[in-house]
Amino acid sequence: MKKATGDSVKKRRSIPAGSDRPEDEWLPISKLLTFGLQHVLTMYGGIIAVPLIIGSAAGLPAEQTALLVTASLFIGGLATVLQSVGLPMLGSKLPIVQGVSFAAVGTMLAILTGPGGDLNTVFGAIIAASVIGFIIAPFFARIIRFFPPVVTGVVITAIGLTLIPVAANWSMGGDAETDDYGSLANIGLAFLTLAIILLFSKVGSATLSRLSILLGLVVGTAVAAALGMADFSDVGGGSAWVAAPSFLGFGVPTFDLAAIISMTIVILVIKTETAADIIAIGEIIDTPVDRRRIANGLRADMLSSAVAPLFGSFTQSAFAQNVGLVALTGVKSRFVVAGGGIIMVALGLLPILGQVIAAIPMPVLGGAGIVLFGTVAGSGIRNLKSVSYEGNMNLIIVSASLAFAMIPVVREDFYHAFPSWFQTIFHSGISSAAIMAVLLNLLFNELKLGNSENPSVFAAKPIRILSPTDLRDLREGDVYIDGRFVDCDGEEIPLVPEDKVEEVRDAIDRGEVTDTSQVQMIIAGQDPRQAADPREREPDADAEPGSPAEPQAPAGVHNGQPPR
Repeated sequence: MKKATGDSVKKRRSIPAGSDRPEDEWLPISKLLTFGLQHVLTMYGGIIAVPLIIGSAAGLPAEQTALLVTASLFIGGLATVLQSVGLPMLGSKLPIVQGVSFAAVGTMLAILTGPGGDLNTVFGAIIAASVIGFIIAPFFARIIRFFPPVVTGVVITAIGLTLIPVAANWSMGGDAETDDYGSLANIGLAFLTLAIILLFSKVGSATLSRLSILLGLVVGTAVAAALGMADFSDVGGGSAWVAAPSFLGFGVPTFDLAAIISMTIVILVIKTETAADIIAIGEIIDTPVDRRRIANGLRADMLSSAVAPLFGSFTQSAFAQNVGLVALTGVKSRFVVAGGGIIMVALGLLPILGQVIAAIPMPVLGGAGIVLFGTVAGSGIRNLKSVSYEGNMNLIIVSASLAFAMIPVVREDFYHAFPSWFQTIFHSGISSAAIMAVLLNLLFNELKLGNSENPSVFAAKPIRILSPTDLRDLREGDVYIDGRFVDCDGEEIPLVPEDKVEEVRDAIDRGEVTDTSQVQMIIAGQDPRQAADPREREPDADAEPGSPAEPQAPAGVHNGQPPR
């Protein structure tokens, strides 16, 4: 009989009787709070950025922006406890940290700057859209297929790209009416903060790297204070040291149909992200995740989002960076995350903390925003990397959707001649990208009727050929393996006999050749236009080395080596 090790005995004792799930592991209170604090610090820069963006765009004074910050911490903490500890039909009971979602920022900014838009219109749209999201939570697994990586990747990329102008405005000073707006001092401070964040990201300590945003804000603010560019005179003045966020402290929410439609689109994206994070965390900690668990997690997500505006906060979603932290540390306990939620609630009860954060100079926030928003865009690009672009129209979906997203960013007056409801929806680059990506995905990937056998000229990968005596078309990453030239994507580059090169190039220029196998048909004296769907053809297994279909390699080219 195998003797149990001390670690395994300790682990079994820390998991409640009747449960074999790793997320149910219970740690000593000191470790729960220590590891929980690590989760809070990891996502702290992200959770305070959204209220700062919206407070600035809404023209709120510093003291009210501070209330948005503390409310976001308070509600984020409660949402995290609900998601990790759970109630009947609410919460995935997984180690998932909840917080204010970046996905809704562009839409909230569009509502604020749209016809008749204000902060209460934003709150009303979030409440209504979240209620809709709560109702459809059990059925969402059936429609999540309409949000594949090509759609979610586009939307996440658009979120980051459309927020870059916000970071640029902050870096210049945040207020175009001031005399020092765009001054070298402001932009220099922003770049200094950016450099500090990059430096902390570079160091060998994983802890410092994860806290680089927060540390960059602290050091940047300290430098600004030393240079007389920060004002903390109003911090702590006339306010209680401990206070809970006020119910309807910003007034009664108002409900605008166009704003609700626009926010509902974002809510669907948020639900997709949360569902993906629930599945991902299940795989990381090796615990089963079924439809019911996903639905419970989404209901908690939507309930938190619906309640948040009543106290001055915004849409809630799972934080992906904390999912990565679970994988990095190996601490799987959901009660660790719940401990982090309690810490967030406590921070949300400290108005002075919100005042300190609201007093951070705009250029410092701008330097951090460049990294923060750029990272969001980079995450979207990483998602798009997993998308296949061969034999389909995904490149068109990505290209058109991102271009559509950037229209209201580069020309804010583009939709001014349209009805007000249309402006509210499409003035947000995020909503624009989501609508276009979903519709194009339906058109090209779901509704197959009418699709061309060959990809569009805009989406097709350019056909490359080589000749035995002219290797000028060789590129970095090309290799010669088993008698074939192969590019960096692993696709064959046909080697064409000298007497067929001109004929092949002419056929490519006329659009008659869209697949490398059609090149082989020309070499064999066949008409490439008579070819079947290239995806259905099999390679000719009977081709013999030295035949016209397989020219001999040029001298000096060796198997498995990059050509010189």
